Amino acid sequence: MNKRPGLAAAVAVLLLASACQTENKETEQVTLKPKVEKINVAPDFVVEHLYSPSENKKGSWVAMTFDDKGRMITSDQYGSLYRIDIPEIGADTLTAEPKRLALPGDEWKDDTTQTKVGMGYAQGLLWAFNSLYVMVNHRGDEKFEKSSGLYRLRDTDNDDQFDEIKLLKSFDGEGEHGPHSIILAPDGQSLYLVCGNHTDVPEMDSYLLPSNWDEDNVFQQIKDPRGHATDRMAPGGWIAKTDSLGQHWQLVAGGFRNTFDIAFNDDEELFAYDSDMEWDFGMPWYRPTRVLHVAKGAEFGWRTGNSKWPTYYPDELPSLINIGQGSPTNLLYTGKAKFPDKYRNSLLAFDWSFGIIYAIQLERDGASYQAKAEEFLSGTPLPLTDGEIGPDGALYFLSGGRRLESDLYRVSYKNQDKVKETQGKKDDITEELTIRRKIESYFEKGPDANVVEEVWPYLNHDDRYIRYAAITALRHQPLKLWGKKVFRERNIRTVTHAMTAMARSGHPELQSIMLRKLMTIDINRISKENKIGLLRALEVILYRMGDPEPGIAKQLAAYFADAYPTSDNALNREFAKILIQIGAPYAVEKTLSLLDSAKDDSTTLIPTLTSSSDLILRNPQYGMDIAGTLAKTPPAQQIYFATALSKASAGWTPELYEHYFKWFYNAFGYKGGNSYVGFIDAARKLALEKVPKDQFDHYNTISGDSLLAASGKDLLENIVPPKGPGRAWKVDEAQKVVEGDKGQRNFEQGKSLFAAVRCASCHMMGGEGGAIGPDLTQLGTRFSVRDMLEAIIDPNAEISDQYESKVLVLKDGSSVLGRLISEDENTYSVSQNPYAPQVLKEVPKRDVKEVRVAKVSTMPPGTLNVLNEEELKDLVAYLMSGGNENSPVYQDK
Repeated sequence: MNKRPGLAAAVAVLLLASACQTENKETEQVTLKPKVEKINVAPDFVVEHLYSPSENKKGSWVAMTFDDKGRMITSDQYGSLYRIDIPEIGADTLTAEPKRLALPGDEWKDDTTQTKVGMGYAQGLLWAFNSLYVMVNHRGDEKFEKSSGLYRLRDTDNDDQFDEIKLLKSFDGEGEHGPHSIILAPDGQSLYLVCGNHTDVPEMDSYLLPSNWDEDNVFQQIKDPRGHATDRMAPGGWIAKTDSLGQHWQLVAGGFRNTFDIAFNDDEELFAYDSDMEWDFGMPWYRPTRVLHVAKGAEFGWRTGNSKWPTYYPDELPSLINIGQGSPTNLLYTGKAKFPDKYRNSLLAFDWSFGIIYAIQLERDGASYQAKAEEFLSGTPLPLTDGEIGPDGALYFLSGGRRLESDLYRVSYKNQDKVKETQGKKDDITEELTIRRKIESYFEKGPDANVVEEVWPYLNHDDRYIRYAAITALRHQPLKLWGKKVFRERNIRTVTHAMTAMARSGHPELQSIMLRKLMTIDINRISKENKIGLLRALEVILYRMGDPEPGIAKQLAAYFADAYPTSDNALNREFAKILIQIGAPYAVEKTLSLLDSAKDDSTTLIPTLTSSSDLILRNPQYGMDIAGTLAKTPPAQQIYFATALSKASAGWTPELYEHYFKWFYNAFGYKGGNSYVGFIDAARKLALEKVPKDQFDHYNTISGDSLLAASGKDLLENIVPPKGPGRAWKVDEAQKVVEGDKGQRNFEQGKSLFAAVRCASCHMMGGEGGAIGPDLTQLGTRFSVRDMLEAIIDPNAEISDQYESKVLVLKDGSSVLGRLISEDENTYSVSQNPYAPQVLKEVPKRDVKEVRVAKVSTMPPGTLNVLNEEELKDLVAYLMSGGNENSPVYQDK
């Protein structure tokens, strides 16, 4: 008897997206390879699966380039380099097996076992100057002795093999936030490379972004409670430029979190795709993944923990477009692709977590661009790593990374023969872009009063990129050439922007006169933008030069008294932290009055291309965390005020303290990213340090101490995490371990593991647990141990139609994933959040090309892989017992 369909109904939850079959049985189907049928792509494009390195024991590929003969070169994330002859479009199978490159330093035990790697472990590859440039991301060890750095490989004897490996620059950093990609400059004369925020900035020969960076934020700093990037300070991730020999190095930009890749467009402008910190999700300092226009000398404001700059500061550049949650990997420009015009002036941005390639169309706007974006390609699972436009005009891309299943694909346009050749560089650039570039040319010029006179008017230009360039140009000039101009200036925007530059000049003796100058501005009669500029200038002055003398602090408090609070969330944030910093006597009471009533709005919430709910079903691991947060979204504005108040020492009364600490108790009831509880508790503890000692216990209690685990990072739960060590369990192996057990099983440990591996998040057992999936209480009376293990280890093998999801493929090539709850003549109603199933997304039928049944379960594979043998036996015993500790399963054997 085949028990699998019934078992799937008991253990599978929902389904993820993948193209599989349509509901219209009469629709003609094209037979596709399994690797291809899971992929949705924009209309009139064809996807071909070319190769699976992981299936052929060649690792998991994360980087690629094409050499001067049109051959592809790739790198295993933790292994060697490979060279591939690419077949013609339409021949969707490689004609020859990829060849591992033979390199100096390779050592072999036998024909199949490599003991030492001569070159590899690359996260960036580039063919240029008749050489292969390799960005190694690695800490040298016995197998691969070379550490992180930029290397140049050459074939000096023309035998088509690399015989020379030269280190051009070593980097102190490795891992997922280490050195990443390298690209060729548009002029073909230099190289640009990008490194994540766990890579130290090496000494450079020159700096377009002035090197006197700092945190520049007076907000109460709380570093990530779980320890991520706690020792990583400004400028975070960075981009540098060098020549073909690696002899001269220039810092181009900084303030990134973890940008994996960069790209130039036809205007020779640079772009980057930066990552989010998913553990911050739901917090006021969370910043989504975003595409950035990287002007020369750009600063993008990443700072550790909760100190990230809001995007409206005048001394940083904004996002070009905010994408949403994800894990950015590749970014490329399609100028050389044989694609329709719509997609040829586009950036393609790859997201590893959710398997999406976004097409971002650019339209010139002043000194920068406006961007609109859409989903170009997606699949589940499809952990995208790297991509390039090949010599044939097709898109080639890789999936893999983290030793996951890895594949090589090609995407071509059906009518590519009709595509006209690209025109390349465009000469009709905007007037504003011309101005910005002229100002940027002064960054490398020595002290010159004429430069100051040239750039000064642009501090008040309407274009933000031009104003930023003018600020940066001033920072490159000695203060003695322009300091007096600030105090004579009457234009408000010019004054505030020049002050942010002056504050970084290293002259603290100027603080009092600078503050007095700012206070000559009538803050109650200026625009929001000018208020932000004034408050930002003041903040940098306070951070760089320290707290003002008491007399000036008192004047500042009086100056701001009638201006705060406002009806604007962004302004209230800036006022709150500055007034608390200077010890304004009314700061605590006024800020606390906002704590309960503050609502999140468009002045601080960052709009994103993708709705968070659209991502839930694309990746079980990350999606369920998003679902939980959306079901109990934290109040970000209130969190900001509560954190700011944790720095305040003066202005408190017993009544205010009572009000404040009770807020924390309620705040622990919301669900945010993994660091949410830790951030809230850290702010709580900082505030408790300032209360009278004899009142500490009371405020500690009413603020929720009893709700917390001892670490303060999580809420108190009777869940013990698996001890491991785990393994990649296979069904036969796991069955042998479980059925061969002769010992006494531990009911409490089995129950705890049921929660620890997140079974309880979705399933009931004995009346306890989640209600998203089926109740598992009767599981053990209906199915065998093998049935159960097969369904857990390979949840995609059979999925009950009771829990299936649908893929709504839209006419624009994008897709919507979720459970189809209902439909009428005009609309599909789709539920996407398992933790809030009542929230429905309405999709007009006129926009839908096709409805498919998904073929991937949201129950993630690998659930058991964190367990050791004893833990596996205890969990299976608990499942077989139906949560009943008196079950025969627990009787002596």
